[in-house]
Amino acid sequence: MTENLGQAETFIEFQQQLSLAAKVDRPVLIIGERGSGKEMAASRLHFLSERWQHPFVTINCAALPPSLIETELFGHDAGAFTGATKARKGRFEEANRGTIFLDEIGLIPLEVQEKILRAVEYGTFERVGSSKTFEVDTRIIGATYADLPQLCREGKFKQDLLDRLSFEVLFLPPLREREEDILFLAEYFINRMALELNREIIPSLSPEVAHQLRRYHWPGNIRELKNTIERAVYKCEGEVIDSVTLNPFKNPYPPIEVGEEASGDDRTESGASFDIGKVPLHQFSDIQQEVVIYFLKKALQQTGGVQKKAAALLGLSYDQFRVYYRKYRDQLH
Repeated sequence: MTENLGQAETFIEFQQQLSLAAKVDRPVLIIGERGSGKEMAASRLHFLSERWQHPFVTINCAALPPSLIETELFGHDAGAFTGATKARKGRFEEANRGTIFLDEIGLIPLEVQEKILRAVEYGTFERVGSSKTFEVDTRIIGATYADLPQLCREGKFKQDLLDRLSFEVLFLPPLREREEDILFLAEYFINRMALELNREIIPSLSPEVAHQLRRYHWPGNIRELKNTIERAVYKCEGEVIDSVTLNPFKNPYPPIEVGEEASGDDRTESGASFDIGKVPLHQFSDIQQEVVIYFLKKALQQTGGVQKKAAALLGLSYDQFRVYYRKYRDQLH
């Protein structure tokens, strides 16, 4: 698996810690940024444990409305709510004797945290709408990038549950801390994408692109690197990848600011479409209007249309701003 590939010292150290924790049948928390491979780390931990022959069940708490998380985790009885025509097992039951992976665990509502705490401490729970107690033997692995101790201080996460889940806390290093692995993983993704596209020639990275990849900070981590490399491979028509798109959302056609419709030579540094030294004196009123509209519109854009904030940006009182706004309202929209 991709997220298990790496030669960087920080990553090897993490893998060693994970392997050690896998052998002890206790809850584990994995802390890592988006795209860094938390689910793959949890999967590896499960398959290195004594529970490897039993289910590994995952649930992304960020993908569910808070109102449905309890039902998803613990199931429900027939008639528990409208549409519940028959009883249904929850993920805890499905993971019996195995492992349940709770991604984005910090998003679980407090009332559901109470049930999880009971399941951890006593191995028992009730389905939604049922008074029958079920027994379950499930190991919990939680993952998040949230500051769980801070959430506890804010009353958003139960301290008792955090104490129970934090037998071991493993910090998954982000890609920017694994510089040695960036090109190693890039080559892996190049080969896979070339194979998928049935390319006879597998392209290589130019020295300039290799340098660019190593220097980039990768906020989206391995997932972002994978997208970047695969995008470059499918666009590459030769044997060398000589460019990559790090920001696919960069708009090549930026919107025109007020006053930018004139040529660059006709604009002042502020963006107004005139050279003040060439303006005839009799055009004073016209130029004054253009400048006022330009600054009003730009201030409103920067403040999301909040007029009091726009007035403050321009150094005007709110009453002064309103005089201009009423006068040029039609030109501002």
